Amino acid sequence: MPHDPQRHHALKGRGATYNPDNRFQPTHSVAEDDGWWQEELPARVATQVQLETPRSALSWNQSPDVGFDRSLNPYRGCEHGCIYCYARPSHAYWDLSPGIDFETRLIAKTGMVERLREELCKPNYACRPINLSGNTDCYQPIEAEYGTTRALLELLLECRHPVTLVTKSALILRDRELLAEMARERLVRVFVSLTTLDNGLKRSLEPRTASPAARLKVIRELSACGIPVGVLVAPVIPAINDSEIETILARAAEAGAGNAGWVLLRLPREVAPLFEAWLEEHYPERAGKVMSLIRQSRGGNDNDSRFGHRMRGEGLFVDMIGQRFRRAARQHCLDRRPDRGLDVSRFRPPRAQGDLFV
Repeated sequence: MPHDPQRHHALKGRGATYNPDNRFQPTHSVAEDDGWWQEELPARVATQVQLETPRSALSWNQSPDVGFDRSLNPYRGCEHGCIYCYARPSHAYWDLSPGIDFETRLIAKTGMVERLREELCKPNYACRPINLSGNTDCYQPIEAEYGTTRALLELLLECRHPVTLVTKSALILRDRELLAEMARERLVRVFVSLTTLDNGLKRSLEPRTASPAARLKVIRELSACGIPVGVLVAPVIPAINDSEIETILARAAEAGAGNAGWVLLRLPREVAPLFEAWLEEHYPERAGKVMSLIRQSRGGNDNDSRFGHRMRGEGLFVDMIGQRFRRAARQHCLDRRPDRGLDVSRFRPPRAQGDLFV
């Protein structure tokens, strides 16, 4: 990886320590320290938001590793700034860097409700649960201003269309009444990603996400409203947060979570050097150990993108994590599958409801 004398600088409230080149750019530059004065990087980088009008609302996938085949992503990039985010490389498609740009140069999609309405009205549309936050968090901070996630949920309730949500944000509590109404109709299931209970680790690993205590509050309050809530220990990072698995599951169960899952750290494309730079910045004394354990779990590589392997990895370390997780999940009754699936039988497209806008 080319040396950049400015890259090893943590920025206030940001996860990435530098901006790697966009891999699609025809030329690349490398900064060299020649001993002359260089302008200091700012201590803070402001968030910028630009608008995009998409041609479609739904994104489709055929991956056997995830439990959905369609998703809604109201935003591109994510201000949460999780250093490990597997979605970072997608920012390169927009001529932006997967590093600091991913956290600070965001794209808010406009017209998503209208596009989704059109797609739900297509004669060949078959109803199956839609996932919100398949790529970036639908409750990241700019949702408070744009409200696209809530508008999408209102349309899905209107159509009796089921949805699953994954978030690290306490902003979801704004919509608890709407989600509770959907839950009564068996139309929603929420998953809270709880990576650590250590506030210090959270601040560097996931700088603009809700605190661990706030995420436990989300589980507690949504569960109290009758909304099915699960917890995801995602990702499990060797020698960083794997020691917390049992405690996280105990606290989540106490808060009212009904089931749990886990995912091993993934380091696709630019995420690998970004994560290594983060390790050198925050945990230099164990960086080598962490990367060694990751590579032992990924066939000697930083990443293994094969279906069936990319979410869990393989090897002795992974086997040990799996055994610990299953034992703790059983102990706290988090190994149960949901009693009832989401209801797809009562879906009615907007056109069938006499919607005047179709």
